[in-house]
Parts: sequence; structure tokens; C-alpha cells
Amino acid sequence: MRYALIPAFNEEETIEEVIVRLKKDIDVEVIVVDDGSSDATPEIVKKLGHTLVRHETNKGKGEAINTGFKYIVKNYPKAKYVVIIDADLQYRPEDAYKLLEPLEKGEADIVTGFRDPKNIPYANKFGNFIWRFTFNLLFGTHFKDTNCGYMAFTTDAIKKIKKVHGGYIIENSILAQSIKSGLRVKQVDVKVSYGKRKITKFARMAFGVIIFIVIEGLKFRLGLKD
Repeated sequence: MRYALIPAFNEEETIEEVIVRLKKDIDVEVIVVDDGSSDATPEIVKKLGHTLVRHETNKGKGEAINTGFKYIVKNYPKAKYVVIIDADLQYRPEDAYKLLEPLEKGEADIVTGFRDPKNIPYANKFGNFIWRFTFNLLFGTHFKDTNCGYMAFTTDAIKKIKKVHGGYIIENSILAQSIKSGLRVKQVDVKVSYGKRKITKFARMAFGVIIFIVIEGLKFRLGLKD
């Protein structure tokens, strides 16, 4: 059974389109974790008749994913595959099949997207290069992208992910735990579109991500347990 996990915070303008396009393309059960929205996001999900899990206050995307993982494992014992897609249309719902297909063929435990650098703003492109280079160097991997939020998992893989860290290190925390757990990770190309971002915010994000990668990578190299 396939499930789509959609973390959402104040996404009333796009949440319905994401779900409709996703459901049109593949057979999947939708679970939305509303992260304390103050707009009509939860009402739209209810109107569409899909499962809604709510945080009363905003806790961040990482905690929304943790909540979704726990909910699926607890309530859907027959679930086999889970794809995570953002609610803001940054990623195309139609690409979900690309992430689910390798799981269903038994080729991977986790599938992540990788983005064409030509479609990424310059500042993000530079940051992604540094993060990817550092991650691959310390973990001995050859990933094309270590910060794409479009991901899919087998439920067995989800059970081995102890905790998804929040902020801007979500993807790197998942990949780091995957490597440490011996999970097979495959990457597929996905389309992406970006809105405007503040340079100061990006600078803080870049610093936080690189520090996390270095610490976790060194612990991995030294064989230290979390």
C-alpha cells in the first residue's frame, strides 16, 4: 500500500492542487500533517476527505515528518511505501512515481530526488555543492544531491530512522542515519521551482547545515554512536 505524507503549514493556496494532481497520477492514500496552520489548510484537507493529523502549534517540518512517520507505522501496519512531498508545489506531484518505482522493484530502501543545478538559484546552487561535497567526502558516498526534500521510503526503512531533525538539516539527517543503518539509497531526477529567498536567511541556513554534516560525518568516520 502506498502513502503520501504531506507536511503543511498555511498552504491553503496550493494544498488542494498538490493532492488532486498527486491522486490523478498514482494510486496513493494521502496523509496531511498540518503543522499548526492558521489558515484554511486543515478545512481543505477535510473537505477533500483525506486523513488529517494536526499539531496545535507550529513545530516545524521535521517534527511534522516525525509525527507522520509515527502515525503511519502505528495505524497502517500493511503500509509498504511512503513518499514525502511538500505542500507548496515546489516539487511536481507527477514525479512521485519516480521515487516510488525503485522501492516497489526492490532496488532501494530510500529514494531521494536530485535537482538539475540549472533550475536552482545561484546561492542555493553554491550551498548545495558545498554540502554535497562535504557529505560525500565524510560518508564515502557519491550522491548527486543531499538536500532535496522529495523522498520516498519503505516502511521498514522508516522504522530505522530514529528521528528526523528539524530546520534545514532534515534531508542530511535522514541520509546520515540511512548510511549508518546500512540502508540502500537511490536517487532520481525531479523538477523543482523556487520562490525568492533572503540572502541573510540563506547564510544562516548554509552555516547550520555544514556544521551538522561535519559533526555527523566525523562521528561516522570515528565509529562513534549517536
